[in-house]
Amino acid sequence: MARGAKTQIVLDADVVIHFAKGGWLGQLPNIFPDYEYVLLEAVHEELLSDIRTQVDNQIALLKNITLHPFAPRGEMLREYAMLRSKFGKGESACMAYCLFTHNVIGSSNLRDIRAYCQEKKITYLTTLDFLWYARHKHLMTTDEVKTFINEVRSKGSILPEVDIEKYVCKTIL
Repeated sequence: MARGAKTQIVLDADVVIHFAKGGWLGQLPNIFPDYEYVLLEAVHEELLSDIRTQVDNQIALLKNITLHPFAPRGEMLREYAMLRSKFGKGESACMAYCLFTHNVIGSSNLRDIRAYCQEKKITYLTTLDFLWYARHKHLMTTDEVKTFINEVRSKGSILPEVDIEKYVCKTIL
């Protein structure tokens, strides 16, 4: 990361989809305003057209998410190829990118990312972590978090039903 540059939160598709379905995509970057929110082109390509349209509008109008090319070279390319042999395109791109740029992954796909991120000491945030911080920072109420979770689940996404007041966020930003 360049000296003086903001740390990036590199979003995976599932977090973007959750926040779009929950009606809070526009507010997501307000949870950590001191970070740059990034969507790699490899992840952007995975989004369904209706979600991609929301993201594109947000990138163009609000300018609080940045679309970054993903063209790995050298060691990053080798790491991406190794990850890609096991995981999806978006998760692999996020993990390889963050390993070499020392940024934060925003992904709820713990089955794919947890062990790798822990081994490589990559910080990650799940949708529930974002919600916990939003509540903790008084950007969302407990009832808004409950409504968000129910809305996302009702639209077919997998998101655990949790009591956000008892949830323990293990990531400190």
